[in-house]
Amino acid sequence: MIKLADQWKDFAVIATGGGYKLERWKDVVLLRPDPQVIWDAQRDLFAYPGLSAVYHRSEKGGGGWEFKRAVPESWTVSYRDLTFGVKPMGFKHTGLFPEQAVNWERMASLVKEAGRPVKALNLFAYTGGASVALAKAGAEVTHVDAAKGMVERAGENARLSGVRSGIRYIVDDCKKFVLRELRRGNRYDAIVMDPPSYGRGPGGEMWKIETELFPFVSLCAQLLSEEPLFFLINSYTTGLQPTVLSNILSLSLKGLRGQIEAYEVGLPTEEGIPLPCGAGGIFIHGTTHHHL
Repeated sequence: MIKLADQWKDFAVIATGGGYKLERWKDVVLLRPDPQVIWDAQRDLFAYPGLSAVYHRSEKGGGGWEFKRAVPESWTVSYRDLTFGVKPMGFKHTGLFPEQAVNWERMASLVKEAGRPVKALNLFAYTGGASVALAKAGAEVTHVDAAKGMVERAGENARLSGVRSGIRYIVDDCKKFVLRELRRGNRYDAIVMDPPSYGRGPGGEMWKIETELFPFVSLCAQLLSEEPLFFLINSYTTGLQPTVLSNILSLSLKGLRGQIEAYEVGLPTEEGIPLPCGAGGIFIHGTTHHHL
């Protein structure tokens, strides 16, 4: 099952092929590499009229932007009542993953339906799409990421979206933070994480998703409150199936009453085919009467 973020007005995938995706970010058209796009392009994406910038991968790793026309240093895109700053960054990124609107919607509706105060923890929280969506829905959010620059951008996104309070920003290695929270006795009603395939913490801590994800989710499960709301994992790691996330949640949260859903996340394209953008898995507490 694939869930498509199909409610965007300021963003669209125009076309795909040959390892690239052609996207419209409001008035700026970007052409970026995408490892999932292993089919041929149906047109010459590099000759698209109005193309603003292309990200070229380097044979040695990394790469850089080639600007075809003047592009603002940064600009904003909006999704419903959320507004985010975007800009061409290193390693082909823009600072926003539009397909995550699928998860923003789900988490926000769960928080609103809860009808009670919700303490949420966002780990590997990047530029704060999920944090802003959760805070906007009324949750009290703790936002944790090892990159200071990304945490600063999360604060800016919150301000752009009119969120003046309700988010606590932490620059730290996620595992170290979770261990400290366990020692302090802090608990959360909702946990969301967006772990990288590979990464290094501020102190050089190594992260490899295949070996680290299951023990880390099991550790985070201990942070859940007595009446938790949900636990959501998102993964961009190519080849990590939704069922893997479902199994990790099922084994880590054994004994909790609820249901698990696992799915692909993606974006619609103007070509009429979906663009796969990773996998999601969510545990929702108390929705059924069987124990995991």
